[in-house]
Amino acid sequence: MSKRYTSGKPVKVLYEDEHFMAFYKPAGLLSVSAAARQEKEQCLEDEVNAFYREEVNGVPGAKLHPCHRLDRETSGVIFFAKGKASQQALMGLFHKRLVHKKYIVFVHGRVTRPAGTISLPVKDAFADKFLPDAGAKDAFTKYKVLEFRKQFTIVEAEPITGRTNQLRLHFKGIGNPIVGENKYIFRKDYDLKFKRTALHAAEISFKHPFTGKDVKVEAKLSADMMNFLERYLK
Repeated sequence: MSKRYTSGKPVKVLYEDEHFMAFYKPAGLLSVSAAARQEKEQCLEDEVNAFYREEVNGVPGAKLHPCHRLDRETSGVIFFAKGKASQQALMGLFHKRLVHKKYIVFVHGRVTRPAGTISLPVKDAFADKFLPDAGAKDAFTKYKVLEFRKQFTIVEAEPITGRTNQLRLHFKGIGNPIVGENKYIFRKDYDLKFKRTALHAAEISFKHPFTGKDVKVEAKLSADMMNFLERYLK
């Protein structure tokens, strides 16, 4: 785990009910165990189960299972389910595009249109690795500009599809790559520097699959992104 981003303290709980918990994932922490085992690192899935898995008479209760993922460098809201049945129910909503996710993104330059939908095909990371001849899939991102700064734009983005690295590829595709991006651009080509991709999962909302109630969970902008804003006030 990168000490630049994490403190080793229990992860902050943002929401909890009988079926789900939402946590604040710090940047620099892998989301799930499979990726963490490959990297020989601790991950969010391990941490939330170590700190928050319920016990009944000393016996561990249902394991907390991730319902989606956030990239290592992304901060913000992430949902876990109490047991496999709850996990499958919420993942079903994700697959049906009934879960709405909003991100705060800092992108280089001045975005031309104040709002719109980016429609650029994205090749799945799994297909790229194991099926190199597979084509890219349709991908859509809604966005609106929140504020212009001198060298960058603050954007609210809502991915309609959930392709791997979709936001990073889409904003690069319209000529406004994300500040801190170093996978799809050369970071040295840009004056603004940030230690990670400036991408924050600010909100997740959906209709609860068991109760039918509306659920909306928000996460305040991460401290490092707030500090970045203070450094570049204009």
